[in-house]
Amino acid sequence: MAHNTDVPRITDATKVWTTLITNTAYLSGLLTLEYSLRKVGSKYPLIALYTDSFPAEGHAALDARGILKQRVPYLLPSVPKDYVNDVRFYDCWSKLTPFSLVEYERVVQLDSDMMILRNMDELMELELDPPALAGTGNRVFAASHACVCNPLKKPHYPPDWYEQSFFHSQALRGHDFPDKYSRTNAPLSRIPSNCAYTSQHATPDVAQTEGASPTTGLGIPNGGLQVVNPSQEVYDKILAQLSSSATTNYEFADQSLLSDVFFGRWVALPYIYNALKTMRWEGIHDAIWRDESVKNMHYLLNPKPWDESEAVRSGREPRSSREAPHSWWWDITEERVKEEKARGVDDGF
Repeated sequence: MAHNTDVPRITDATKVWTTLITNTAYLSGLLTLEYSLRKVGSKYPLIALYTDSFPAEGHAALDARGILKQRVPYLLPSVPKDYVNDVRFYDCWSKLTPFSLVEYERVVQLDSDMMILRNMDELMELELDPPALAGTGNRVFAASHACVCNPLKKPHYPPDWYEQSFFHSQALRGHDFPDKYSRTNAPLSRIPSNCAYTSQHATPDVAQTEGASPTTGLGIPNGGLQVVNPSQEVYDKILAQLSSSATTNYEFADQSLLSDVFFGRWVALPYIYNALKTMRWEGIHDAIWRDESVKNMHYLLNPKPWDESEAVRSGREPRSSREAPHSWWWDITEERVKEEKARGVDDGF
């Protein structure tokens, strides 16, 4: 598959993993992500895509470990979108930059709060539309579905992510009601039928190897993992959308944009490639979850494993508990840190 040989690459590899980093808050996650890729024997390098806000101490940490890095622009929509309830989404627009990396044949973008448990190099060979189709085909990129169950019942999430009582819907419109019907106290419940993963509860064996159709449920990809054949034409479509007023309706930044511009024209991967930690919880999607199948663990939402105190970690319930995946992360991270210290790298990350 063609790539632009006129644009210099920072590695001899034409297929790469990438991850966005804008500050040091996720740096420990990135370092463990890179270590986990090597631990499972991936043949492909990870490139840290940094923006101008990434500080010197972060660069020093990457350099000390020999992690490749490449500057990318900080993307924002032309019409500002308020993410006061989820400030993480301000950075998420820049996760669209891998579509522009035409010097590479294949880019698999990973969130820095992910950890690889099993080799998934097969994503580098997954069939996608060639760049020549310029985003007009039906396999523009690949991703796993977003889980739209809103298990934490965040009241600012879109109404199709949960059921809301009459009082709650009126509270969102600014009407006054007694405290028990306030924005924060009004009852919320999930709408399982809107989530693509619910459609697989009756066929858990299939869920390990196949994703539901990209139009199942709300048809929204999770932006944490994106398999991309970089294309300037596709990137131009993305930039054009970023310049439009449509972005004011994008509650989830990059993944909202992708699901709008390329609705139904992406490849839906099984959950194992982007296993959201909340899916494992009882009553969410534990019906399909199998620890032994998961290839890529995604520690979305807070707290992140690296933000936990020693007291929390030492007091955690047995590994069958809800937060067992956090223990997995610490097992790999402690192994990483031990190896780094043996090489003289000890910077607290």
